[in-house]
Amino acid sequence: MKIAVIAHDGKKPEMVAFLMRNKSKLNAVDLVATGTTGKYAENSGLVVTKLLSGPVGGDAQIAAMAAEKKLDMVLFFRDPLGKHPHEPDVQMLMRICDVHNIPIATNPATAQLLLDAIWKKHQE
Repeated sequence: MKIAVIAHDGKKPEMVAFLMRNKSKLNAVDLVATGTTGKYAENSGLVVTKLLSGPVGGDAQIAAMAAEKKLDMVLFFRDPLGKHPHEPDVQMLMRICDVHNIPIATNPATAQLLLDAIWKKHQE
């Protein structure tokens, strides 16, 4: 199983908390992340493949992986109140996930539900 992890700057603390709560599950999957989020994931003790930072193409790299069906899930903790110069890439990523039926969670509550469901499915 391969999961992409992304968080806007204002949501990185929430992402770290989520990763720590779910470390035992996430240790069993391949994690890929945008650059800065990946660094935070590594600092929480997880092994992660880091791509470019989101604003310089990381979101687009993850969208390409989704389009090629190389991802099972995307966890993208977005800051809906912040301005993001790479918003077109964010919208593209979400559209690609919808087109290719890749589950995407944009907040911790949804991420937990998705991770629990996919974890349970893989344990059966």
